[in-house]
Amino acid sequence: MVASAFIDVDDSTFLAAAQKAQVNLPLEQMPQWDAFEASVAGRTPWKRLVWTCDGVARAFISLTSMQGRGFTYLWAKHGPVWAGKEPSPAEEKAFRTQLVRIVRAESPHIAFVRMHMLHRDTDLQPLLQSVTFNRTVLLDLTQGEEALLASFKKRGRRDVRKALRNTELVAADETAKAGDDFGELYQLLVETGERDSFGINEQATYERMLEALGPEHARLYTVRIAGEAVCWGIVTKTDRLATYYYAASSATGRQAGAPDLLVWFMACELAKAGVEVFDLMGIDSDLAPQLVGVTRFKTKFSEEITPVAAAWDVPVHRRLYQALQVALRAKRGVSARLRQTREHVSAGLQRLRRKAPEE
Repeated sequence: MVASAFIDVDDSTFLAAAQKAQVNLPLEQMPQWDAFEASVAGRTPWKRLVWTCDGVARAFISLTSMQGRGFTYLWAKHGPVWAGKEPSPAEEKAFRTQLVRIVRAESPHIAFVRMHMLHRDTDLQPLLQSVTFNRTVLLDLTQGEEALLASFKKRGRRDVRKALRNTELVAADETAKAGDDFGELYQLLVETGERDSFGINEQATYERMLEALGPEHARLYTVRIAGEAVCWGIVTKTDRLATYYYAASSATGRQAGAPDLLVWFMACELAKAGVEVFDLMGIDSDLAPQLVGVTRFKTKFSEEITPVAAAWDVPVHRRLYQALQVALRAKRGVSARLRQTREHVSAGLQRLRRKAPEE
């Protein structure tokens, strides 16, 4: 029988143990991410833990305490990270069962732990208020530009070449002047959110991210036409891994092929910096049907789709978690009814205006 245990470690010990185990930690599981979390009210680093099996490091996890409205939970974004082969369902179950036991004993006010798991199970709950994904597109940046372009699907190669021929499009790394005026770029994000029907954070969130992580771990790339921003992206990075975190584009930029040029430009720049893998961060599946809009775009840059561990909620106090689920369903029901009422009123007013005689 395998003897397993969690070891609470400091930052340097955590990083050294991961390096010894040849684990490539994502930025969100590294101490450097704490600076961004600390810039957001209600977020506090909780613990860094190494899970050992028979004395050997098997998994690494960094957890942040997150304050919701009336409840607190722990969030291990892109964690745990496993050493060696992929975990079995039994290993994952043992890991989270043991972790929940520790959380319940040391922080009994925590309602649930949010973490990533490869295998679905009965104790894993869909996220209360967020979207997860279990498929993504990874670009191999170690193969050189010609081989990278050749690895794209036919339509991806066609669209990138077309964008490269468009001399009006100018791509640039604008990380150094990200703090000068993000307002222009934020308006593109507002347009993108309205067009694709997704919520966005306040402008300060993106500014804090770039400032807190710094140029070593967060880059800002743009595409402009005659000096006007028509597309941009924020990329987070470690020495080996980069992730396409946020993106926005205008209708003009999309028509001109700016998003295609941006992905290509970012990939080439990141490769020059020594990054080996560029994660385009999530496409649709049964867990994330709302990502269908970005799937066609992202999948043209690779012939392969990579399965990844989805995020799940693991209740620490089951009755409290069930109460949160009930409250959230009620809230969504009220919001849906209010939205329907507004739509009916708006439609009625439009009909009245059409019927009103002209003066």
